[in-house]
Amino acid sequence: MYEKTRGIVLHSLRYNDDSLIVDILTENRGTVPFLVKMPKSHKSSVKTQLLRPLSIIELDMDYRPRQNMQRIRDMHVYEPYQSLPYEPLKSMVALFLGEVLYYALRNEDHNDRLFKFLLHSLCWFDIAESDYANFHLAFLIKMTRYLGFWPNCEDRDQMHFFDLQEGSFCALHPIHTHYLKGEEAEWVPRFLKMNYQTMRRFKMNRQQRNYVLDQLCRYYRLHIPDFPEIKSLDVLKEVVG
Repeated sequence: MYEKTRGIVLHSLRYNDDSLIVDILTENRGTVPFLVKMPKSHKSSVKTQLLRPLSIIELDMDYRPRQNMQRIRDMHVYEPYQSLPYEPLKSMVALFLGEVLYYALRNEDHNDRLFKFLLHSLCWFDIAESDYANFHLAFLIKMTRYLGFWPNCEDRDQMHFFDLQEGSFCALHPIHTHYLKGEEAEWVPRFLKMNYQTMRRFKMNRQQRNYVLDQLCRYYRLHIPDFPEIKSLDVLKEVVG
């Protein structure tokens, strides 16, 4: 069945001498793996340079539910980036977010709200000219709402522990080690107010920003099956911290 859809490239892997396996979050079908033949001519309708992580494309696909990998008939850029691939700081953030999205969305079904959030976020970041040092933090926090593990901060009075595993505050010491307490827990309700318009008001030094980032990655690992340590995390902390 032929379908036209927008997509965000998550990951690309060389399969053999003439093919790539490309995971794309599609607007219509969620995350779909594609087998893409490397073009032998510059006239080919499938341009592999469009398949870099976080590229926003529009594609025609031959979707067959019983096949493990689908085929792309044609594709082109849907939203061309102005700065994301070219500015070193933004490129580093994009590398990190691309890695997070690949592991977080590997089995994602159709989720219209999530797709629109990602599309808006990437386009916003691309055209932002300043005050975006906290973008990756705001992005990770906001995305938990669309992935189903937004932290619950209701009825937190007199509760001094935030249980990362349960995603909520509690009055008693958890029986496991995945929790924040006291002042460490107070950043949770405060940072849930962070968005792309307000994030410039959250003044942090390198140590504070990296602490929040570490806890967010920890939170993702607890709530997404097989979510690994992110390889680009340490470099990002050096560059953006």
